[in-house]
Amino acid sequence: MLKIQEIREMIKLIDESTIHEFELEQNGTSIKMKKVNGAVQVAENPAPVQVSAPTAVPQTTSQVAPTQEKSVAALEKVAVEPVNEKVENLQYVTSPMVGTFYQASSPDTPPYVQAGSKVTKDSVVCIVEAMKLFNEIEAEVEGEIVEVLVKDGQLVEYGQQLFSVRPI
Repeated sequence: MLKIQEIREMIKLIDESTIHEFELEQNGTSIKMKKVNGAVQVAENPAPVQVSAPTAVPQTTSQVAPTQEKSVAALEKVAVEPVNEKVENLQYVTSPMVGTFYQASSPDTPPYVQAGSKVTKDSVVCIVEAMKLFNEIEAEVEGEIVEVLVKDGQLVEYGQQLFSVRPI
């Protein structure tokens, strides 16, 4: 099963690309994304299970299992978020390198920033550790932190979005 953050990243990539339709099948689950009127729509279906002998199990297409309802509701919510973010014209603080993300200078100090914090272009927002060097990352944008997109101690890639910022 894919994590919500991974699905969000895929939605953003599809939304920003010229791809109109995308389908992924992984670990018994398939996800299909389509652009309709400029918005990405997401549908999640369990992958078909191959059975060696046919089985007679009556099932109507109008019935949905409770776990599928929750998954679909969660995915519909995720599909709406990137559209709202585009309307708000958010900017992102991205990682300039591969390394480990830290929100604070040490485990017993408060985070540099959190949702609602105001930042300037030269505000330190986090640290990315690479090869035993702790690199302070600056916002490079003025505004208000909307969301921290990664967890403390998480490995990050070059160019990965770390924070969403609403410009002032």
